[in-house]
Amino acid sequence: MRFRRFVVVLSVLTTTVLLYLLHQILKRRNGDTFNKSIFTPRESPPLYVAVVVCGQRMQEVLVMIKSALLFNSSREKLYFLIFAEERLMISFNEKLNDWRAIRSEFDFRLLPLQFPVNSEREWRNLFKPCAAQRLFLPSILETVDAALYVDTDILFLSPVADIWKFFKSFNGTQIAALSPEHEDANVGWYNRFARHPYYGPLGVNSGVMLMNLTRMREFKWEEKVLPIYKEYKLRLTWGDQDIINILFYYHSEKLYLMPCEYNYRPDHCMYMNICNVSADGIKVIHGNRGYFHSNKQPLFRTIYEAVESYQLGQNEYNEFLVPLREALQDPVIVKTNCGKISKDVLLIANKVFQKQFVGPA
Repeated sequence: MRFRRFVVVLSVLTTTVLLYLLHQILKRRNGDTFNKSIFTPRESPPLYVAVVVCGQRMQEVLVMIKSALLFNSSREKLYFLIFAEERLMISFNEKLNDWRAIRSEFDFRLLPLQFPVNSEREWRNLFKPCAAQRLFLPSILETVDAALYVDTDILFLSPVADIWKFFKSFNGTQIAALSPEHEDANVGWYNRFARHPYYGPLGVNSGVMLMNLTRMREFKWEEKVLPIYKEYKLRLTWGDQDIINILFYYHSEKLYLMPCEYNYRPDHCMYMNICNVSADGIKVIHGNRGYFHSNKQPLFRTIYEAVESYQLGQNEYNEFLVPLREALQDPVIVKTNCGKISKDVLLIANKVFQKQFVGPA
């Protein structure tokens, strides 16, 4: 009888250990968890970057992540939170694990898309597929204090730590930071066409958004988002961005406004230069409306392709900066209005990578 009990107890313990080990392996395959990552508990928390990807946007997200790693010269700890369709999970996992073997200062987690159960299809298809996911990050990322949300068509031209510093500039009431939608009222969209309230004189663009998730939860962000959608849904053009504009119209004291160089878009240069970045350069560039993949303003496509072509682990000066400098001198780019800000594109890269150049012996 005692022997049987011993066998049963041993079997239970063995099964428990095996299940635990299997669980740890499966977690590692999908990137690390929030509570146990490659970063030790004694270290300061990483800089969280959140992105949502559906459809054919996987490559854009990978290029965005590569740009963040490329400019992460101080090797800050970065943690990418990637909300993606299930069919994309395996490909993301394979590529990012390969990169993690080269650049160990970052980690990632793949998460499923999560929308309110009673209206999932409606939220999933608001404006662009899955774009509204960002509205529900405060409750989904309940253990994360703060995060930088970016659209898929974003590239970093400066360290993530540079934009992250704005969190320290928040006053006691501010919960998020965004950049203006426009700098010139003559070509502004919201002041000319919006059929709903919006923040400030020209609205804000939501493609790059610092989110103090702890404060947003205390503010009961989602409880305010849902009524706004119900009231204005027939008047929304830009989906979640419009909802964010409406919310901050009513709660303007909750928003910190960042300079335009942290969300630089074709609208800033396609007619004339309306974003003064000559002193500090362009920090984050946003190829919205497909500009990373079109020839309307070829400067944007050239920058995207330079980052896409660069292989992590290569010399940044020789394999990224020099080819980009040469490409931006193309007469096709130089003659365009946006081509005139090429120096602003290169300003931070020249500082970051010039030191790392290793010439011939």
